[in-house]
Amino acid sequence: MAGAANVIMQLSWPAVGYGVMESKVESGRLLDHPIKRSRTTLQFLAVASMGTDEEKRLFRRGVNRAHAQVRSTDESPVEYNAFDPELQLWVAACIYRGFEDTHRLLRGEYTPAQREYYYQKGAVFGTTLQVKEEMWPATRDAFEEYWAESLKKVHIDDATREHLDYIARAKFAHPLTARLIGRTNLFVTKGFLPQEFRDQMRYSWTAKDQKRFDRMMKVIATVNRRMPTVLREFPYNYLMADLRWRLRTGRSPV
Repeated sequence: MAGAANVIMQLSWPAVGYGVMESKVESGRLLDHPIKRSRTTLQFLAVASMGTDEEKRLFRRGVNRAHAQVRSTDESPVEYNAFDPELQLWVAACIYRGFEDTHRLLRGEYTPAQREYYYQKGAVFGTTLQVKEEMWPATRDAFEEYWAESLKKVHIDDATREHLDYIARAKFAHPLTARLIGRTNLFVTKGFLPQEFRDQMRYSWTAKDQKRFDRMMKVIATVNRRMPTVLREFPYNYLMADLRWRLRTGRSPV
């Protein structure tokens, strides 16, 4: 449910946003291949958090083949390179922040010890790609400083905003699906977005909206806590099984 909000956060850096929008990797574009792109994105989260070192290495190799084609041209509004570790660090930071925010809504606040423990584990979202271990801010407090500085680089222009709003409204899905879930997906996306990103997207958000979102998350959290582990971990457990099948049968992981 938090996925679209996290994509907005990641693509709010112009170099990341235009890298995605101008990508020459046709098979990996969400608007052209929504199922494949969604699988690859979620599979990255699964292998980063649940995979072995060898599985991470093989997945990184597959991602690198795709990223090698993602470079700006003379016509691009901004300069970008998908191998830029600073851009990957920002993406990893957004992913970690999304995981932390979701945990808070479903399970409550971390204790100080939990907060630091899981933060250190979060470095894997960057190190599974080109981010060096030493680039990950040393402590959770240092991460907060990095986050505050990084927000200064956030800028969503009209073209990027239109692209991201299309995702928030689930318009990339089958037309019937988009009609069924579009409004709800937009509402939930707004709810998961920090205010700075809502402002960039020009989304309104009222106190009434916040109360409605909090009630929705409370119900979801109650159900989530009562689910068997195999259901709580879906679709990540399924995606890890799919990845292992792909690697075992010689198929591309990406």
